Amino acid sequence: MATRTAEKTPASEKSRKKTPAGSVLIHGLAPYQESKGEEYMGPAQLQHFRDILHAWKKELMEEVDRTVHHMQDESANLPDPNDRATMEEEFSLELRTRDRERKLIKKIDQTLERIEKDDYGYCDDCGVEIGIRRLEARPTATLCIDCKSLQEIKEKQLLGG
Repeated sequence: MATRTAEKTPASEKSRKKTPAGSVLIHGLAPYQESKGEEYMGPAQLQHFRDILHAWKKELMEEVDRTVHHMQDESANLPDPNDRATMEEEFSLELRTRDRERKLIKKIDQTLERIEKDDYGYCDDCGVEIGIRRLEARPTATLCIDCKSLQEIKEKQLLGG
């Protein structure tokens, strides 16, 4: 049985490609270029992040469609138990990946709501600016780097790791 996993490229790899100038594209979009004296999370910045989030969501939805078609195409009743087990394990792995992506799509939708409520780009804990580059790296971020680091340290201490 031929697997199709070798020909797949992870969505995260597809979403970050280099431009001829050497900058990294974010879900097909160039990084935001701030103007001198520009207001943080002004209309242009909000539109930039709206575009990133919509492009990211579109990529994830396309992956869902590919998975459905792949599972329909490959769902033959294989007589060999080993082939059947391999196929079922592959499907199981794909479904777990799609479940994580489903949760991410929900988070993207919540982030788009935050943009509409003018609550995007500021830390939920301390209220400071999260920062353009951090948001481009993780558009659904709700904590500044300091609060996120502190949260991770606390989690590590609680889990004893």
